[in-house]
Amino acid sequence: MRLERCLAAACLWSALTAHASPLPHLTDYAAVGSGTLRVFGLRIYDATLWSPRGGWAPGQPFALELRYARSFDGAAIARRSVEEMRAQRPYPAATLARWEAQMRGLFPDVQAGDRLTGVRIPGEGAAFYSGTRKLGQIDDEAFADAFFGIWLAPTTRAPDLRARLLKSP
Repeated sequence: MRLERCLAAACLWSALTAHASPLPHLTDYAAVGSGTLRVFGLRIYDATLWSPRGGWAPGQPFALELRYARSFDGAAIARRSVEEMRAQRPYPAATLARWEAQMRGLFPDVQAGDRLTGVRIPGEGAAFYSGTRKLGQIDDEAFADAFFGIWLAPTTRAPDLRARLLKSP
C-alpha cells in the first residue's frame, strides 16, 4: 500500500510539473516545443519554447529556456550569441559590439544543469533570468529580434531545433 501511495504521489507531481511555466510570474505560459542542440554529437543544451497558453506567434510574448548540459563562461555565451546574430544578417559592427557588451554584463557563467531563460517582451526587448532570478533586461526591440532569431528565425543555423521548438514538420 505504501508503494502505491508513493507511486501515486510521484505521478501527481510529474503531472503537475510537466507543463509548469519556466518562471513563477509567467503563470499562463505552456510549452510550445522543445529540442536539444548538439554540436559534433555533444549535447550543448536542451531548449524549450514557452508562450501564453502554448500558442506561439511572432511578435507575441514568449520565453526561451536553455538548460545547459556543459559548463560555459558567460562571456563565451555572449560572444557566440553575437556570432549567431551576425550569421542571420549583417548588422553594423558598433551595434554588435554594444549588444555583446550588454550580454556580457548579464550572462553568468553556467554549469551543467543551469537554466537560463530569455523572455521576449514586445514593445520593450528581452529580460533574462538565471533559474528564477532576474539578471536584467535589454530594452532594444532589434536586439530581441536578433537574439531570439538565433533559434526561431527561418534562417537559423539550427533548423531542426527550430522545427522542434515550433513543433513544425
